[in-house]
Amino acid sequence: MSELLDAARDLLANFRLGSALDILIVSASVYWVLLLIRGTTAMTVLRGVVVVLGGAFILSRLLDLRVVNWLLRNSVTGLVIALAVVFQPEIRRALERLGRTGLRPIAASEERVRAIETVVRAAARMAQQQRGALIVFERETGLREVIDTGVPLDAALSGELLASVFATNTPLHDGAVIIRLDRVVAAGCTLPFSEVALAAEFGMRHRAALGITERTDAVAVVVSEERGELAIASSGRMVSGLDEGRLREQLYRLFAIEPVEAERAERLLLDRRGE
Repeated sequence: MSELLDAARDLLANFRLGSALDILIVSASVYWVLLLIRGTTAMTVLRGVVVVLGGAFILSRLLDLRVVNWLLRNSVTGLVIALAVVFQPEIRRALERLGRTGLRPIAASEERVRAIETVVRAAARMAQQQRGALIVFERETGLREVIDTGVPLDAALSGELLASVFATNTPLHDGAVIIRLDRVVAAGCTLPFSEVALAAEFGMRHRAALGITERTDAVAVVVSEERGELAIASSGRMVSGLDEGRLREQLYRLFAIEPVEAERAERLLLDRRGE
């Protein structure tokens, strides 16, 4: 007990403003990383690492396991490298977000609202016709690597264009459409598949939608060909069984578009169509 008191006194005697700042920076960094990987497969991996290392540390102290103690003391560098490899997608996404801080527009753009409305209506029609579709909204993280796997279009977004791309038995039917603001950048793109176990009713499009949202901040809309249902994926999570109205609400929420701003932009779009 006296040793603990002596250690506490020494700690308080050497505590400086820099020490408080050091603790604050480390705590904020850890908290930010936990927020970033919350709800993703990386969190499951991190839990496993903590359980293994924590158990090894406790056993080595209680049972005086000298070899295990030596391994724990000398494996810090290797663990840091291993964590960087395992969490590479999350680290990349975090750095991209940090580099784009402050560049997000405050008000909802007319282009984004137009794109959302076009996709929602086209997806609802394709769901009624039981035509599969996979539509990806590019956000802050660039999707150049994915775009290069498809056919470049750089065309104005419209319901007719989406209907023709996802028409049955067309060459681009099984790929994904990438949307940047209100333009279709590419079609027939190949997305990375998620490794998360999904229910049997979810197909390859749902796995691809989860995969791209696990690695980037993109938002993916999925139309199920078998069941004619709508689903949306973001940040490695999927919400299925949506109708047209709920899909619109989810997209507005994910893009931080307030209902008042959406109504104003919609009125502008309708006025322009009427001209």
